[in-house]
Amino acid sequence: MMEGKLLISQMMERAEKLFPKKEVISRTHSGIHRLTYKEIGERTRRLASALENLGVERGDKVATLAWNDHRHLEAYFAIPGMGAVLHTINIRLSAEHITHIINHAEDKVLLVDPMFLPLLEAIKDHIPTVKAFIIMTDEELPDTPLSPIYSYEDLLLEASPHFEFVKDIDENTPAGMCFTSATTGKPKGVVYSHRGITLHSLAMGLADSGGLSEADVCMAVVPMFHVNAWGLPFASTWFGTTQVMPGPSFTPELLAELITSENVTITAGVPTIWLGLLKELDANAERYDMSSLRAVLCGGSAAPMGMIRAFEEKHNIPFVHAYGMTETTPLVTLSRLKSYQEDLPTEEKTSDTG
Repeated sequence: MMEGKLLISQMMERAEKLFPKKEVISRTHSGIHRLTYKEIGERTRRLASALENLGVERGDKVATLAWNDHRHLEAYFAIPGMGAVLHTINIRLSAEHITHIINHAEDKVLLVDPMFLPLLEAIKDHIPTVKAFIIMTDEELPDTPLSPIYSYEDLLLEASPHFEFVKDIDENTPAGMCFTSATTGKPKGVVYSHRGITLHSLAMGLADSGGLSEADVCMAVVPMFHVNAWGLPFASTWFGTTQVMPGPSFTPELLAELITSENVTITAGVPTIWLGLLKELDANAERYDMSSLRAVLCGGSAAPMGMIRAFEEKHNIPFVHAYGMTETTPLVTLSRLKSYQEDLPTEEKTSDTG
């Protein structure tokens, strides 16, 4: 039997080869972008080349402060693809904690959505390891005291589209990291290996797990800065799943519109997101078509029983509760009914016994 390494770059290579026409639909400050996996693959290679040109080496930490969009997806693959470590920073942490985790991780480069520049400007004198700031925008570079700054798109134009992802690394090499939200003390770093992320992505395709496939249209509402958006961007790319990325400052109305217009089949987020969507559907059900949805994945905290029943009984939308932790890469279990439980009364289906 042959042994093969489990490397994150292989996911993007598979998407480029087998699913070049499938789309990533990305909402940014400037509007909706539609890119194929072929285009995403080339841009990913250009980003890896650009980071190498800036002096990023294997093992270096490259951090992101960004929303769910195509540039963040490219960073998900370019950074580990060149042997560096992807550090997604939780933008909801305090300035003190963000300073701490940038220094603790020893981030060398920061990829930043323009919305978060004020946050970094306030701490710029306290993050000495950072040698470059890359602004993730289509527009002109803003005035900022941060230095040196680079335009993401300009860097890609100047970089090579033929960058070869590294292969001579161990699958247990660190590929990503995320810091906990610090319920006690300061945030603590959790490191993910190539192998760990790959196996987690594979599990997301199992029928009794997420069941993610090429035929799906996946909209990860859970932030990409929060434990890899529950692994959905990695798995979706690997499986050739169409991805819908809602971007910054979305609303329940916008999410409902995206589900309707893009025929989203699976989406994921925390209970507050789904409470907002439920309220919008209750008020304006005639405006939206939710019939494409086969699963709403919910995690982060316990969903109210009334909300679960409203989705399933009133709106005929399957609701799947999940559990995980930052330390578990992150998903541990999904609440799938066993075959012999399908005909049970609703009260028993939603109980915690049986």
